[in-house]
Amino acid sequence: MSELPRKVEKPWGHELWWARTERYVGKLLHVKRGESLSLQYHRVKDETILVQSGRRLFESRAAHETQLHAIEVLPGQGFHITPGTVHRMTALEDCDIYEVSTPELDDVVRLEDRYGRAGTSKP
Repeated sequence: MSELPRKVEKPWGHELWWARTERYVGKLLHVKRGESLSLQYHRVKDETILVQSGRRLFESRAAHETQLHAIEVLPGQGFHITPGTVHRMTALEDCDIYEVSTPELDDVVRLEDRYGRAGTSKP
């Protein structure tokens, strides 16, 4: 297993992996202003996020819904994202977001991605 913390560069910013076990993963996501994560869902991965700094737009819909719901999220606010929930985060200003999840890091089904990664499943 790699040494922690581990910085993983992303087209939207970076992730700082600060915990990784067989049962959970802890990350700090830094999303640059105006950048967006994929519109995605997870088949198994269960995650909870907490905005530490910055403002972001959070779009989501349950598996049985057809329309995305968007809300602005401020520091101190968090969400539980269950498997099957379609979601996307867009930074309205530079954001730091804590994510704690189950360890299935390659469980990503990308529906849309502005960086050409739609359909892939990579951490």
